[in-house]
Amino acid sequence: MQVEDPAKAGMAADRLDRIEPYFRARYVEDERLPGVLTAVARRGQLVHLAASGRRDVERDLPLTADTVFRLYSMTKPVTSVALMQLYEQGAFQLDDPASRYLPELADCGVHVPGGGRVAAEGPITIQHLLSHTSGLTYGFLNETEVDALYRDKGVGDLNARGDLASMMTALADLPLLFEPGTRWNYSVSTDVCGRLVEVLSGEGLDEYFAAHIFEPLGMVDTGFSVRPDQQDRFAACYVPHQGAALGRPVDGSRRGLHRIDDPETSSYLEPPAFLSGGGGLVGTAADYLRFCTMLLNKGELDGARVLGRKTVDYMTVNHLSSGGDLTSMGRPRFSETSYDGIGFGLGFSVMLDPARAHVMGSAGEFAWGGAASTMFWVDPAEELIGLLLTQLIPSATYPLRREMKVLAYQALVD
Repeated sequence: MQVEDPAKAGMAADRLDRIEPYFRARYVEDERLPGVLTAVARRGQLVHLAASGRRDVERDLPLTADTVFRLYSMTKPVTSVALMQLYEQGAFQLDDPASRYLPELADCGVHVPGGGRVAAEGPITIQHLLSHTSGLTYGFLNETEVDALYRDKGVGDLNARGDLASMMTALADLPLLFEPGTRWNYSVSTDVCGRLVEVLSGEGLDEYFAAHIFEPLGMVDTGFSVRPDQQDRFAACYVPHQGAALGRPVDGSRRGLHRIDDPETSSYLEPPAFLSGGGGLVGTAADYLRFCTMLLNKGELDGARVLGRKTVDYMTVNHLSSGGDLTSMGRPRFSETSYDGIGFGLGFSVMLDPARAHVMGSAGEFAWGGAASTMFWVDPAEELIGLLLTQLIPSATYPLRREMKVLAYQALVD
């Protein structure tokens, strides 16, 4: 990736130069992150790219621009784009009941606290799935009785032995957390969208992604597993030791990190049975920047059109039934970020009001992140893309995303 003169894109080089030292001094040298990669692009030019720290602390291997990262929930926008490609072809309408194509979802009742369920007043629609207002959930949220039922069945587990079809069978036995469309809740909805892609296209999700998104966009390093030729670039994944947020060694350790996935023995080295549209991809900064640039360009990159202009516009407006932010839909906070002033579209969070969100940005910017503290955003008003990649779980450990946004926006001068 070639970094261009920031001045030509209306950004100050000396201000962009604040980004790398900030994360290195505050997080990498303090051993709170193993390493971090940051990138900023504006007006079609890459104006900042920096990598510091290590992709594998134990082996003392540097984090480099071509490091392969676990994208986790940054997979969700890719799955949403895939499903909306099929929408453009007339395969479904957004208000169609999902059960028209996935009959397993026809009789999901709504959970009654303490046990039992009541019939839902309306069906889960495909729009509900894309906007996380379906009533589905995640077991790892550890908040409700329904979450516990998901954990018991292993629904949404990236290491599940079954495929997406078997997940639909498991969902048929689980209640909804709430009436579809009435609340927002992060969930396996995008995995269900992945299964819809398979059913509507007749292709496996991996095959569909490769043929209709990755190959057209030149995303050569993105997939559901790490190829043998990528393994020497694959990062390890970590969690903080207890107390590591204080930035000092704990429990006699020389560092504040504990490796939970070794790149030499990781399950990602083999193609998975469960092709998680919600969190299964690995990839590089270069590839994800190409995906983001396609979105900023309204569906096109280097002559390859992946989506129509109007489709991208439609996906990136607020689709919450309240017309308000995520707080108004019962979710005031997720990860480390307040959701005041943040809405949700079809696969992305959407900035409604930067003042209410308490962070610099623009109305209309769209974004999402992953469980290993990764994030991206696209700001059409400023023609700006930001990307931060690291490998630390959980994503709520540090306010990296807000800090990265401030550091990028303060460099705008034109």
